[in-house]
Amino acid sequence: MTRPLYHQASAELSFAATVQAVSGAEIALDATAFYPAGGGQSADHGVVRWNRGAAGVTDTRKDKATGVIWHKLDGTPPAVGTQITGEVDAARRWRHMARHSGEHLLAQSSVRINPAFAVDAVNMTHPECTLDLRGDPTEADVRAAETLLRETLARQRLTLDTPTVPEEELGQYPLRRETKVRGQVRLVIFRDEDGQPFDVSACGGTHVPQASLAAPVVVLRTERIRGGVTRVVFMAGEDASEYLGGIYQEARALAQTFSVPVERLTDRVEALRTDLADSKAEAAQLREKLARALVAATPPDAQGLRWLELDAPSLLVPVLSDVPAGELRAVLAEGGRCGIASARPEVHAGELLRAALAVTGGKGGGRPELAQGGTLDPAGFFAAVQAALTSAQSS
Repeated sequence: MTRPLYHQASAELSFAATVQAVSGAEIALDATAFYPAGGGQSADHGVVRWNRGAAGVTDTRKDKATGVIWHKLDGTPPAVGTQITGEVDAARRWRHMARHSGEHLLAQSSVRINPAFAVDAVNMTHPECTLDLRGDPTEADVRAAETLLRETLARQRLTLDTPTVPEEELGQYPLRRETKVRGQVRLVIFRDEDGQPFDVSACGGTHVPQASLAAPVVVLRTERIRGGVTRVVFMAGEDASEYLGGIYQEARALAQTFSVPVERLTDRVEALRTDLADSKAEAAQLREKLARALVAATPPDAQGLRWLELDAPSLLVPVLSDVPAGELRAVLAEGGRCGIASARPEVHAGELLRAALAVTGGKGGGRPELAQGGTLDPAGFFAAVQAALTSAQSS
């Protein structure tokens, strides 16, 4: 069994140990500060050194059956009995601690909003962490928990306490949720300056020594993943600070292009959205007006069929609309877009178009009164429509 030094002091990242076993590229030590992946938290990385040798630690895992912690190296491992010194990657560890502490603190804040919002699952292996809550919390509930936590971290000094207690004494602690751990149970407690616990959880992970070091804890979004369970996606600590800083810089740059301060960017965007909607409506009206003019300028032939060629594909649908009784329209637009409209009960627009495209290549179809598609032979499209119509009428 490997003695987990990270349980006693999560912030102490240097240690000395002895190699107990070697298996391929992995070594087992008698003690380690490297945290193995588990509990929703990623494994530590770093380096181990020994006399005339060194190797990077690229993964850490725990054998649950034996309690041995294995360290995967990127070089030739030292022999059994070798004295080594280890150094945990500090930047990676501190981010992991902030994420894990942020999860505990946000979970506790959620329970304080509503005791039904119990934790269903967690994951802190990426900057965007997830906290799955039962009780079907709404967006407003989650934002209330985020606000409560923000105010708590700003106004209270919560410090970490990690006692290990026998399971029979667990009743003395206000656990946020029951634990399946038996025997000696490690607790993670964040206490205020009066010694009162803000959150108490059974946990084997690493955590920041002061809760404020996990700040800011920022909810990015919520997702309803199944009945009664809502996923809260959040960031904490440096991850959150970097993300918010990046978002602000992007927002500021965008605001400058609109010549407005950042705080007025939303108003400016909403004004542009309104302008765009108005412009789209105006453009649609103009397309309809132009379509009517094009149809009026193209008289039907002896069979009551209008043949129209268009420069703009966006005019296809308007030209095919509002066809008077007894009329047919065959339309070809730039790029091979094509369509047929029929106001004759005996002529099925979809069938006529498919027959024409069977000759010129392409795909399309539609209803009896309107059909659209694309032809691979625009030059031959009208002739194919005429032939298909003649064939249909003679059969």
